[in-house]
Amino acid sequence: MAPLTSTLYALLSKADRPAIRAFFLSITALTVALVLALYSGAAAQLGNVALASASALIALLVAAWVAVTLVPVLAKRTALRWIGYRMEYRVTLEGWIYITGIVLVALAALNTGNNLLFLILASLIASILMSGILSSITLAGVEMRLQLPEHIFAGEPVRASLELKNEKLTLPSFSLRVEGVSKKDSSAPAMLETPIYFPYLPRQEAVSQTVPLLFPKRGVYRQDAFRIVTRFPFGFLQKARRLDLATEALVYPSVEASPEFLEVLPGIQGAMDSLTKGRGQDLYSLRDYVPTDSARHVHWKATARFGSLMVREFAREDDCSVLLVFDPYSLAALPTSSRDEKDRFERSVSLCAAIAWSFHERSALLEFRGVGAEAPLAPASDNVFFILRHLAGIQPLAPDPRATLLSELAADPESFKILVTSQPRGSVPASIWNSSYVVFSEDLS
Repeated sequence: MAPLTSTLYALLSKADRPAIRAFFLSITALTVALVLALYSGAAAQLGNVALASASALIALLVAAWVAVTLVPVLAKRTALRWIGYRMEYRVTLEGWIYITGIVLVALAALNTGNNLLFLILASLIASILMSGILSSITLAGVEMRLQLPEHIFAGEPVRASLELKNEKLTLPSFSLRVEGVSKKDSSAPAMLETPIYFPYLPRQEAVSQTVPLLFPKRGVYRQDAFRIVTRFPFGFLQKARRLDLATEALVYPSVEASPEFLEVLPGIQGAMDSLTKGRGQDLYSLRDYVPTDSARHVHWKATARFGSLMVREFAREDDCSVLLVFDPYSLAALPTSSRDEKDRFERSVSLCAAIAWSFHERSALLEFRGVGAEAPLAPASDNVFFILRHLAGIQPLAPDPRATLLSELAADPESFKILVTSQPRGSVPASIWNSSYVVFSEDLS
């Protein structure tokens, strides 16, 4: 009894009282009009034409008053958005078998005239009608929300949150399946490829599920719409409701230590050591030697004492500043480009992202420059996601004969530059080599 009472109180608290008054007043007025109409018919049969005409006229006036005054009030206060849902219907295999059975029972009932067969036929038809009504009620009033992580990297699994909310006041929903729908003319890959199943959705409550997603490549992933599908209650019909909920995900390039990154890392470290010598001479600690360390940092006395190579760490070793440059001019932009050239460009993008991420992990000072994107010198943690967003959507450009970007770099000989380019070796001015470490995509295996 207590749950029923609480439900009634909840309904009354959310109810539109003027609409309720208008509803009951209209029901009362239409009941009076019906009684007057019946009385008019009885009076006409008794031969009292005047009384029958007066009763019929009053009944008509009452009905007209309800139509003019009360019906518009109810129409304005009635939420008709659920009626306007676009439903997609499909008869399932089980449904076709069931319909075949109905046809056979109908033929048998017509041929034999057996009342029991007609009763069974009526029950079968009522069941399939109820299936359609209940599935429509299940889909009505259900809204969806998809929440993606803030940062997504290519090739790394992420977990999104898919939430369904049942806005119906009294009825739950059962057996819902959410599917992704993409437009035929959309070039962006779909986001939700695996359907997500919700067995039960309580009334006025939201249920969420964790959805594992994997984006194999960088770029923009778009889901233009979703479908909520159900076969409740009997599985004879599959009904689907389309939700136009455009969702986008920007996927960064992979920042994992790829073989290409491990191949160029010693060269980058060596170039930085040679160009930034003299910085950070305050000894901070000693640690074991790793292959990427410079030989000039080996502490020979500690090495002799411990029996293994030991290197010095300086208090300001991480206070290096780097200008990272990505040159997007590539033969991959030409219509005649090969698959190898396009793959080479993608590897250079991933390599540039991995280099930026490595400086972020070292808390270095990082500056970035590219075509149409610049980030000033700042801690790498402030610039790294700006760089990754730029690299996520970058496309190869046709080679520029003026080499504007490279000319600007040549005019800045003071800063140490790491240049990632897809152009051939002869295209880089000699003046850049004095203060730069150049990574050519053609050298990436």
